[in-house]
Amino acid sequence: MNGRTIYLLAALAGGAVLPIQVALNSLLRRYVGEAMQVTFISYLVGTLTSLAICFVVRYPLPTITALTQTSWWMWVGGCLGTLYVWSTIFATPKIGAALALSLTIAGQTIAALFLDHYGALGLTKYAASPTRITGVVLVILGVSLVAYAKR
Repeated sequence: MNGRTIYLLAALAGGAVLPIQVALNSLLRRYVGEAMQVTFISYLVGTLTSLAICFVVRYPLPTITALTQTSWWMWVGGCLGTLYVWSTIFATPKIGAALALSLTIAGQTIAALFLDHYGALGLTKYAASPTRITGVVLVILGVSLVAYAKR
């Protein structure tokens, strides 16, 4: 196993659990009511889990100095995560998990291509080469097939 393999497997595992998260959140919505309420529950449980993991592996709390050196916009990630979780809870019951996640993956891939190409938000630059653009087009075609099959 080379040094990159663990990162590839982590990304694959992260993607593999998303449909399960979407299904569980959609099921929870049937009992709770609103998608944003389920989003809150999801983030509360996630926050407690993250805290427990940090405690178990003994990660120290970030220092006030480190936190004050950040810019306000660096904290927006949590808001974007809320939008993502809410959107899947909101959309999945009406369009299905496969189409909801296919559209999510297409949106992620398109946005990531732009972020990589410009090295935005501190990312390393990776050019939007014809091969990478073709990959994104194939993702969009795949989403189109999932959407067409849903009709």
